[in-house]
Amino acid sequence: MDAYASFDLKSRVKPTAGVVPKPDLPAVTVAGQGVNLFTEGDVLQAVHDLLAAQTSFRLYTLNLDHAVKLRQSADFREAYAGAELITADGAPIVHLARKAGAHVERVAGSDLIVPLCQLAAQQGWPVYVFGSRQQVLETAMGQLKAVAPGLQVAGLEAPAMGFDPNGEAAADAIDRIAGSGARLCFLALGAPKQELFAAHAARHPASAEASVGYLCIGAGLDFIAGDVQRAPKWMQTAGLEWLWRLSSEPKRLFWRYAQCAWEFGRLLRGQ
Repeated sequence: MDAYASFDLKSRVKPTAGVVPKPDLPAVTVAGQGVNLFTEGDVLQAVHDLLAAQTSFRLYTLNLDHAVKLRQSADFREAYAGAELITADGAPIVHLARKAGAHVERVAGSDLIVPLCQLAAQQGWPVYVFGSRQQVLETAMGQLKAVAPGLQVAGLEAPAMGFDPNGEAAADAIDRIAGSGARLCFLALGAPKQELFAAHAARHPASAEASVGYLCIGAGLDFIAGDVQRAPKWMQTAGLEWLWRLSSEPKRLFWRYAQCAWEFGRLLRGQ
């Protein structure tokens, strides 16, 4: 976590809010989806402006695994279609976006946790964390409070195994989040559960009375807590984080990455 000690929040977010972003922000289409936030600074500004305007939103980070799931699942496509904010996560998606003419940087959910917690602390916005395991949540939050002094935590909740993002337990969780006073909710459920849960929250009656931003962060808290070791920075920069993860869990990830490789070739061919 020491790498975040010199983070300059003021350089990322303007002192006053600008025009409130809308779902039709200028975007580049990748894998059939519009990526409308091109940099980390764009994310921080959009989150700042939307919450300042008491506006709920969902933020998804598009990667090749998502692209595969988008072809396979109508529910996942519907969830993505309603997302207000989408970033490019992963070197292949960034490459495709740049090929389409946009100056896009990789913005992964894992990399957004610290700066968004710092923004929340600065603005006095309580955060809620939902997903992963309770021990991971508590350890990660201890780390985050150290780099985001004054961060208010509205809740830490690890759902039971087999959690259904569209079931009754999910509806109850949405009620708790909406009633907690949280303004940001970090979802650490993995795809597609976290995106489906965020879509469920957007439809849920409780959401009409609470402006909450739902942020899909995947394994980000596991990295912060030290429960899972992330790839070295040079591999992240070189677009080789997938290779690190594959070497760490070959049996679980081989088929997923094989599908991703096929999907990348298909998208490169414009199919």
